[in-house]
Amino acid sequence: MARKKQEVAKVEEKLKKATISDFDVIIEPLITEKSMSASQEHNKFTFVVKKDANKTQIKNAIHKIYNVNVTAVNLVNVPAKATTRGSRYKGTISGFKKAIVTIKEGETINLFAD
Repeated sequence: MARKKQEVAKVEEKLKKATISDFDVIIEPLITEKSMSASQEHNKFTFVVKKDANKTQIKNAIHKIYNVNVTAVNLVNVPAKATTRGSRYKGTISGFKKAIVTIKEGETINLFAD
């Protein structure tokens, strides 16, 4: 009986830790001219990710979502920018975090699937 209580306590302790699911880590693929050329030439794909995501979470999420082997993950924090539209309207473009993911040679991610 005491052993079961210890096992239940261990499971409850693991469940208390807040985890981000794989689909919450990756927000969207970042599709630009530069990222598309990198994906074709160097097997690197760019994604917008949550600001509090780390490299390990991103690697696991890409592996589970797209079923590819990730060899490297590079992170870039893009800062917010102040903008002016005309002479009256001032605002900001919010910053974001992007991940440049390198996958194993010979594998690919289809970003434009139907």
